[in-house]
Amino acid sequence: MGRNKRNAFRGKPKDDRSDLIEKIDMHNERFSAYYKAQNILPDEEWESFLDCMRQPLPTTFRVAGSRQVANTLNATIKDSHVPSLSHAEFEGQKIAPPAQIPWYPDGLAWHFNVPKKVLRKQPEFKKFHSFLVFETEVGNISRQEAVSMLPPLFLDVEPHHKVMDMCAAPGSKTAQILEALHAQDTLTSTSIPSGLVLANDNDNKRTHLLIHQSARLPSPAFMVTNLDASNYPAIKFPVPTKGGGTRIGHLAFDRILCDVPCSGDGTMRKNLGIWKTWQPGDGNGLHSLQVRILQRAMRLLKDDGKIVYSTCSLNPVENEAVVAEALTSNLDFELVDVSSRLSELVRRPGLTSWRPTVDKSVTTTYATYEEFMASSIDGTLKTKLSEGHWPPKNVEDLNLPRCLRIYPHLQDTGGFFVAVLQKKTACVANASSKELKREATTSEETPEAKKVRLTGDNSAEAEPEQNESETKASPELMKVDSSNTTSPPPPKKTDPVSNSSFKENPYTFLAPDDPILKTCIDRLQMTSDFPVSNVLVRNPAGDAVRSLYIANDLVKTVIEYNDYTRLRLTAAGTKVFSKQEGGKGADAQFRVLGEGLPVILPYVEPSAVITADLGTLKTLLESYYPLCSRFSNSFREIVESRPTGSHIVCFPPGQLDGVVLTHDLVLPIWKSSVSLTLMIDKKAKSALSLRLFGVDLTTSAVKFSERRTEEIQAKASAEVPATSLLTGNV
Repeated sequence: MGRNKRNAFRGKPKDDRSDLIEKIDMHNERFSAYYKAQNILPDEEWESFLDCMRQPLPTTFRVAGSRQVANTLNATIKDSHVPSLSHAEFEGQKIAPPAQIPWYPDGLAWHFNVPKKVLRKQPEFKKFHSFLVFETEVGNISRQEAVSMLPPLFLDVEPHHKVMDMCAAPGSKTAQILEALHAQDTLTSTSIPSGLVLANDNDNKRTHLLIHQSARLPSPAFMVTNLDASNYPAIKFPVPTKGGGTRIGHLAFDRILCDVPCSGDGTMRKNLGIWKTWQPGDGNGLHSLQVRILQRAMRLLKDDGKIVYSTCSLNPVENEAVVAEALTSNLDFELVDVSSRLSELVRRPGLTSWRPTVDKSVTTTYATYEEFMASSIDGTLKTKLSEGHWPPKNVEDLNLPRCLRIYPHLQDTGGFFVAVLQKKTACVANASSKELKREATTSEETPEAKKVRLTGDNSAEAEPEQNESETKASPELMKVDSSNTTSPPPPKKTDPVSNSSFKENPYTFLAPDDPILKTCIDRLQMTSDFPVSNVLVRNPAGDAVRSLYIANDLVKTVIEYNDYTRLRLTAAGTKVFSKQEGGKGADAQFRVLGEGLPVILPYVEPSAVITADLGTLKTLLESYYPLCSRFSNSFREIVESRPTGSHIVCFPPGQLDGVVLTHDLVLPIWKSSVSLTLMIDKKAKSALSLRLFGVDLTTSAVKFSERRTEEIQAKASAEVPATSLLTGNV
């Protein structure tokens, strides 16, 4: 996982994407010598590989969101935008329209390769670019490199799975995982899946970027932590016993993604500075960290789970060497053969031999660790590499060719590496029998395990290392009541030293009879099956001060059984209600948020939802605070009969002046004494207007257009006197 990722279409326009380095300078003798020594490609492909590495990377994007939402938007791209771009020309040359990436499921990923000046000046592409920008802002489009989309596809996530993304920021892969977890969502409402997505990153600032990215698909099943993935602590969790009770064990994950920090030389087509700086030490130094992360994932995985390990590096030291060392250290695991998956993806098998080096000039590489240690190089350099940097003696037994290598010249992408790991079938069966035996022989009293104190801002009290055969529901060394209703243990006191840098607020679940929560439920006429016990707030006093969040049962259990500072928990669940200050003389109320509406909609009585037509929607888009008197009589009468505050409006399928709405559209509004407000942000309004009406009708867009017109007119007027004087016209 490279560290210079951005996920947006915005940016300072450049006519030449090679502005940092000229194409003639895209050479690095160390890079060429090293990878030729690794035999990563046949000699006849080497020049085409290098030539492709020097070309700008195509623009790629993925249609995001739940499956129904994604398919609807994808149809808009395919049926409306692509036909309008199919005959586009610029400066006398025909420009190829966007095309679907052939191997991505359901055709939901696209790529196109046009210069930035075409996007700025060619009318059809300019309109398409605006569409992409706004849809990206609201989360319906993910600007993501094609090969970066691969790891979540191999995870095979289902709604009930507990999934961990160990090195998650900036969040594009996490978003893909969330989408898989929410596969049962509809166009208007979000399901509350029984599973979990826990996204982790060791950089605190990047966790907030991760939260922002993932908020585009609000999920009650989402958590974010800020910890070192290589030493991630065990999460306390109640697990069932054979006798029908529960005990405190460890949360084990069905799926784990290890998209680890890497040297990123597979991204040279966009990170052009790597051409100047690349040297073999970049990958050598990351190898041990990558191994530790993968090994920790192995210990956190359920017996029947699956791990995907990936990098955007071409270096076998960061790829096959890491996988080989992890497999050698944990014989219960094996590589999965995924050669039949994504049949249209052109890939190459993993390597079984490679030659590391510490020589920056790459004049010498070493076939074995023994040869390296016997060499005459400086002793200090010999400490830079370990035996794990080389192929192990049993390399042929590890099935490393089952790994995937993606090279840029094969399908005009970046470079990438993917490996899928799982426990061997025999080990899974053996672990299950051991677990049953352990439950039957667990003593009534077991001393609490000794904790290991780690150093660093994002450290935690690490649980004792688990034996590989105990990764399924590995028991915490603490026995609890054997009844079916084990209560959460009291939270431990926070260590002020180890957690001094952690400034996040605590998580407190509201009582079902909390007055503010009851007011929100009553106002929206929510049904009795709304999970009132799963609503939480984030403030030290546990009061409903500003925002209300909702979490699923799994997230709630994790919060209740663990010290949130130990996990460095930075986000949990999704925000559904927010405080809205009343007007003069009016009390503040809580309103339903646009991102929270799909979550609570399934629990709202149909009679509480106001029905409106496309004309009403157009008026709400055109003005910030349209007066109630501006609307049609039927809608105005309904709205005026409702109290001030938060309401929900449904716009059913219909037509208006050639504009067609093909499905229900449900949005939140706020009613004051005399006006209404569409309660979604400006960017979401613009995206909705462009998607539906083909033009941005919003007030901010109209004002911007007026300012631009005035500027052009003022500039033209300023030029007229000078021209008149030159021609003698006064």
